[in-house]
Amino acid sequence: MLRYPEFNPIALQIGPLAVHWYGLMYLFGFGLVYLLGRWRLAHGKVAGGYTPRDLEDLIFYSVVGVVAGGRLGYVLFYKPGYYFSHPLEILYLWQGGMSFHGGLIGVILVMLFFARRRKQSLFMVSDFIAPLIPLALAMGRLGNFINGELWGRPTDVPWAMVFPQSGDGVPRHPSQLYELGLEGIALFIIMWVFARKPRPTGQVSAVFLIGYGCFRFLVEFTREPDNFLGLLAGGLSMGQWLSVPMVLLGIGLYVFTARRSSPTPQPKP
Repeated sequence: MLRYPEFNPIALQIGPLAVHWYGLMYLFGFGLVYLLGRWRLAHGKVAGGYTPRDLEDLIFYSVVGVVAGGRLGYVLFYKPGYYFSHPLEILYLWQGGMSFHGGLIGVILVMLFFARRRKQSLFMVSDFIAPLIPLALAMGRLGNFINGELWGRPTDVPWAMVFPQSGDGVPRHPSQLYELGLEGIALFIIMWVFARKPRPTGQVSAVFLIGYGCFRFLVEFTREPDNFLGLLAGGLSMGQWLSVPMVLLGIGLYVFTARRSSPTPQPKP
């Protein structure tokens, strides 16, 4: 069993102002999206004629989409009864409670808005953004680990950890690190390599949906279900049930674009 490093969740405090590591991880994540996006633009890896200003606009709108969609997704998918009875607490973001799947819906709506303004297809925009997302997800999972939240199920593997916040002293899977490695690093490598070559419009987005959905579905077998939900139909968690349509949609999109489209031309460096 490994010892969980008990981090101070506050990275910096100046008087009453406290800067939390979790918030910094979100900031670092969006910073990585910006740097990777600039690299793709500079090396001619993007169709659509995007500029650095377009990237900045997309990131700004996406921050709104992630926060609003992530919070509303948590409210609707995980605790609708509680928040409908306490509607003002929907705004209490500092109490935690964000849903990746809700954040994804928020970002999709942002990309749809951006695409309509540019008179482009949604998938042309999402193919640009999709390879930039996994490392930002990795930063979010690192923030979960630092906070000691979203811990795993009990286990006797040698790398199990006791998370003080669980309150039971039971060794558990460090599932946050599994997600960091799979949804973050592994998915980033897959996406980055796949997107290096011209692909039919929509296929890069399809690979992201399939990859994230599969990795999240697998990791959920080691992650402790939310105590207010437990396991749902089929012995699956809410995260798994929300990942199933992602995978199915990704497979359908991949097959459709493979049959219908030719590779999107990309500008030469």
